[in-house]
Amino acid sequence: MAVRRLAEVQPESFAFSPGNRAWAEREIAKFPEGRQASAVIALLWRAQEQEGWVTRPAIESVAEMLGMPTIRVLEVATFYTMFHLEPVGETAHVQVCGTTPCMLRGAGDIIEICRKRIHAQPHHRSADGAFSWEEVECLGACVNAPMVQISKDTYEDLTPASFEALLDAFEHGETPRPGPQNGRQYSMPVTGSTSLTDIEYADDDVPHARARSNGTAAKLPHSAADTDELEPHTAVNDIAGGEDFEAERLRRKGGVPSQAGGTDPAAGETAEQEVAHPDASGRSDEAASRAMGARAEGRKTRKSARDQAPKSRSGIDRKAQPRTDRDLGDKDS
Repeated sequence: MAVRRLAEVQPESFAFSPGNRAWAEREIAKFPEGRQASAVIALLWRAQEQEGWVTRPAIESVAEMLGMPTIRVLEVATFYTMFHLEPVGETAHVQVCGTTPCMLRGAGDIIEICRKRIHAQPHHRSADGAFSWEEVECLGACVNAPMVQISKDTYEDLTPASFEALLDAFEHGETPRPGPQNGRQYSMPVTGSTSLTDIEYADDDVPHARARSNGTAAKLPHSAADTDELEPHTAVNDIAGGEDFEAERLRRKGGVPSQAGGTDPAAGETAEQEVAHPDASGRSDEAASRAMGARAEGRKTRKSARDQAPKSRSGIDRKAQPRTDRDLGDKDS
């Protein structure tokens, strides 16, 4: 990544608007005394949202509000590519991920479109001042490569055609929906679900790419027919309360009541023992208490045996003897 520097031409001053100033003070108040510097990224971001880019006066103002040296705030602003250090497009500033996964998936084509439609060089605005672009390091959506970030939103799974349409939408004053632009649900497999396909989900879950319990293949949400609602998930409802739920809870704890009215012999209990509150090993409170007592008694017995152990055959307690030359030296001195 190239060295990031502040723009040569800077405004004379900066001040948060009254609303943003009140917001900044609330943000600072979230941190304990002496830790106000933790709000630096939030305040720089709000300054950028207000001005369109991070100016030197904005950095100085944030430093003063947080009681930080200006150089410390400058370090933050120049480190993160989310902060624009020079004027950017008024409509959209496109940050194209140029690291390996995106390059392998077509980021080069996205960059070429930026060169043709916006400007031949990064960090320059288009002729009308509406757009600008730059290449940045990984933006954290490798599985959805290639992708770009515009303001705080990411647009993923791009193709040259879908990226052109994205720019057209911004140009027409629209706000495109962030996320994958090829119709898939977040980062799900592009070929459809490959696991948990035998589970029915509740009707308030996202229905896309959910397979029915009859084993039919999962579908991608590319059409209205693929978004039909599923039947409610009954596997959970069957044990959501009552005796079935209690039995399931005990089974997972290792203390399942047997059909004869006692408990599972594997749990080491009898029918008379309480099983309502088994511990993690499946034992009842009473059984667990007895086991803990036995362990404590065993520890006491072993300690007593060690204390009463005879000394060495020479009659000298070896524990009292120096173990190294350094110990001998310390003793002689």
